Amino acid sequence: MQKIGDFTLDRVIESEEPLFDAQAFLPDSTPEVIEANRDWLFPTFIDPATANLIITVQSYIIKTPRYTILVDACVGNDKERPARPMWHKMNNPYLADLAAAGVKPEEVDFVMCTHLHVDHVGWNTRLVDGRWVPTFPNAKYIFGKTELEFWLQREKTGEEGPVPNVYADSIGPVMDANQAVLVEMDHQFDNGIWFEPAPGHTPGNFVIHLESGDDKALLTGDVMHHPLQLARPDWSSRACEDRIESAKTRRALIERYADTDMMIAPAHFASPSTGHICSHGDGFKFNLTGD
Repeated sequence: MQKIGDFTLDRVIESEEPLFDAQAFLPDSTPEVIEANRDWLFPTFIDPATANLIITVQSYIIKTPRYTILVDACVGNDKERPARPMWHKMNNPYLADLAAAGVKPEEVDFVMCTHLHVDHVGWNTRLVDGRWVPTFPNAKYIFGKTELEFWLQREKTGEEGPVPNVYADSIGPVMDANQAVLVEMDHQFDNGIWFEPAPGHTPGNFVIHLESGDDKALLTGDVMHHPLQLARPDWSSRACEDRIESAKTRRALIERYADTDMMIAPAHFASPSTGHICSHGDGFKFNLTGD
């Protein structure tokens, strides 16, 4: 758990494993760059046995003096995901782990989705008597207008992209329950919490700023999937809707916060996930909290 002034930032991990071959997930990546950054990438971020990228799927829990906020809702249980076998019909103890972190579903005030990809919205809903219902019954779900419109259009046309559309089981039931709140990508949520547009990975992707007292943190969602992208910010993932715009957004964020005291909290970096961006050779690296 991290203290950010009067806020706390905790994590609930759904999965953490060596999941993807580097070039399969980051098609521009090269063995030469990976080897040149071996000293800080292995074994924390890349598995020595398989050379696969270690990927964490997790939610962040923000507690303020007024609210309990869950950021990004992972993959979820019981979801039909045949195109992603590792996520198909999962049965993970996510809710038990959430309770162990001191949060019951009914205690969540807001769910914030940085974007609406399969691994960020799954626990928006759970299966009850054959129906998908909101997991967090008292929460308002914060969706970006631009992002929602993009996936609604995909739902209408049936167009396929790099990531499957999961509107039907993970977004639509929240809309039907009137628990969604649609906001602009630069929404000011509360004192010390605001969103900033970060398009590219998806059209409506945003990052979340936290500031309390002298402390600051940035929840970056999928602007970066893996620390290897710090070594080469121009390397976008296969999951990005617009790989060129994603690279521009990522480079701008990295250069803005490199060698500063801004704590970075990415969605998928290996545990403990939070840390700082630092200059390193002709690129950058990630120093985990405590390093």
